[in-house]
Amino acid sequence: MKTTLMLSTAAAMMLSSLAVHADTLRLLTWGGYAPEEVIAKFEAETGHTVEVTKSNNEEMIAKLRATNGGGFDLAQPSQDRIAGAQAEFGIYKPIDMSKVDTSLFIPSMLEATKIYTTLEGDVYGVPHVWGTSGLVVNTAEAAGVQDYTDLCGADVAGKVSYRLKRPTLIGFAFSMGLDPFAAYADPDAYQEVLDQVEAKLIDCKANVKTYWDGGDEIKNLLRSGEVTASMAWDTGGWQLNDDNKDITFVAPKAGALGWIDTFAIPSRGRADEAAYAWINFVMRPDIAAMITNTAGNFTASQGGDAGVDAALKEKYQASFTPEALNNIKWYPAVPPGLEALEGATLDRINAAK
Repeated sequence: MKTTLMLSTAAAMMLSSLAVHADTLRLLTWGGYAPEEVIAKFEAETGHTVEVTKSNNEEMIAKLRATNGGGFDLAQPSQDRIAGAQAEFGIYKPIDMSKVDTSLFIPSMLEATKIYTTLEGDVYGVPHVWGTSGLVVNTAEAAGVQDYTDLCGADVAGKVSYRLKRPTLIGFAFSMGLDPFAAYADPDAYQEVLDQVEAKLIDCKANVKTYWDGGDEIKNLLRSGEVTASMAWDTGGWQLNDDNKDITFVAPKAGALGWIDTFAIPSRGRADEAAYAWINFVMRPDIAAMITNTAGNFTASQGGDAGVDAALKEKYQASFTPEALNNIKWYPAVPPGLEALEGATLDRINAAK
């Protein structure tokens, strides 16, 4: 009886201690990155609770800017949206790398992300989920589409779609033999790149069935056959391939555009302990595989692909030869002011007849 009492007392003390340190993690993230089963395991193991707000890059910056870095404890902007936003708005706090289990990360991806997200010697982001955008093509109908500018070919006239967003500007620039990333440091040089791409995209408007906004929209257009070639994300192409083996993701000759969605801590977050606990938890290989199977994208977890669905692995390998992988154009940090130039360019393209 004495032993039982001692065990009960110890258990109560442990639960009491857990409650004292338990926080609610307010997570600002993308759809699929925090599956319910992952949240349940995290809450059971740590005692922390999780509140998820789904968002995208533009909205994340807007929300954090509006609150001066408050309202959330952990955000997941892409690697190219951190340094510029931090320089302009001061919405993040430096990552305390001593609280991150770096052994869980693929070393090259961790180091690359640290470079992209470092400002004045401080690191503001570590990697989580990565993927690419390129071409999603019905290979039976548009086999000639192998690069971005092929979307302007006569053989696909009226059957093309892409977004009026910066990836389209960047992809077309590379396909035209330009290097937009090399021009980032010089706004005048970057404007010259944009001017050439603007002329190309205005000339290409006759080929465009519609400019798509959401992932479901472009998938439906491809399923119906209204569109046979598009710019889109790799996961969308692989999902469509499940229903139609002719449709798949194609890595463009000029290079797929690579992104890394990171972990960044808002400057006025109030649950840093929970934030670091979540980072280390979801980077475990077993948890990382659960996220990949839900989101469709791979993570920067070391060994995180071991438990990934075999069919997804096969699609990935079919789209990305070693050469295509080595040719991925990873987005660098966007310097302040460039997005305004891009926005004006996109507006002119949209308004052109």
